[in-house]
Amino acid sequence: MNTPPTIFAQLMAHLPLPAFRRCVEKYQGHRKIKHFTCLEQFFCMAFAQLTYRESLRDIEVCLRAQRNKLYHMGLKSGMARNTLANANHSRDWRIFADFALVLINIARPLYVGEEFGAELSETVYALDSSTIDLCLASFPWAHFRKNKGAIKLHTQLDLRGPIPTFIHISDGKLHDVNVLDLIMPEPGAYYVMDRGYIDFERLYQLHLEQSFFVIRSKDNLQFRRIYSNPANKDAGLICDQIIQLTGFYPSKYYPERLRRVRSYDHILDNEVTLLTNNLLLSGVTIGQLYKCRWRVEIFFRWIKQHLRIKSFFGTSENAVKTQIWIAISVYVLVAIVRKRLKLDCSLYTILQILSLTLFEKMPMLQAFADDGSTMSKNENPNQLNLFD
Repeated sequence: MNTPPTIFAQLMAHLPLPAFRRCVEKYQGHRKIKHFTCLEQFFCMAFAQLTYRESLRDIEVCLRAQRNKLYHMGLKSGMARNTLANANHSRDWRIFADFALVLINIARPLYVGEEFGAELSETVYALDSSTIDLCLASFPWAHFRKNKGAIKLHTQLDLRGPIPTFIHISDGKLHDVNVLDLIMPEPGAYYVMDRGYIDFERLYQLHLEQSFFVIRSKDNLQFRRIYSNPANKDAGLICDQIIQLTGFYPSKYYPERLRRVRSYDHILDNEVTLLTNNLLLSGVTIGQLYKCRWRVEIFFRWIKQHLRIKSFFGTSENAVKTQIWIAISVYVLVAIVRKRLKLDCSLYTILQILSLTLFEKMPMLQAFADDGSTMSKNENPNQLNLFD
């Protein structure tokens, strides 16, 4: 009877290796390299993400303890922590960034039919950023404040999944609104944003690209009401107005009419004022779209809790970006495997089971045959879950 490969090897078998080789060739990742290839580097860093390793020494000790299984994991040579540290420092992080985008393009069609809380057939994106604090003495390139370092993870999240479709890593000083210059607007898609992204010149560019935006308004917005649409107050809609901006610069940069929707959130017990360039969608749906924006907040909290992107194995900019992009790749890879194997458990459950069974030699489906979940649907586990 043939013994199946390790679960780690079965998981990595879902990687599109030809695409990975093209990424390596594009940035000459194997130039002057004789041992420890870029793929082995990816495997070691993926192992660290899946098993919650804390340091390079931690990775080295754990892999050496399973030396007889390394070949079956795809590691043809032994791994020393200095070797991995040098690889993370010197090999171009764009290899892993491009490969993560390849995985994202594979994952998105798998989740195209997912529901996200609003009845729309169009694609809906949520834009936001999350700050990761760093020690300025150890990371002098990560400029943020005078005595504090940080990087920002700017993300555009497809709410059907949720799958990140755009990621930009910058220092802490870059304002969120500048990211609107980096994204490629998709005609007919909706972009849901907080008020930190208000820049009417950039929003008008989205409008010209035939994209829709839903953004929270600032309190000091200067406008003139043209007329009001009927408001369904039973559904929490306070007012639904068509307006014209009257401020000097806003009216210059955005000469078209806008829609101002004010709704009441019964759960959070507060009022939210929204601006959108969509004049046909119901006001209730506009409010639901903005409420769904919090899925990107859950995404940031989730990956900070369950992936290694807050403590880093290297201090150089290249090492930090390499670790973040490989973490995103692992996240998307597990999401792909979840759909391909038709697993019903949450992504959190999958990661927890993988962390204990990576070296086991059994069919992967057998590991998830009975996840032991007996929690009632009415229980509140106080745990962030994605892909519920």
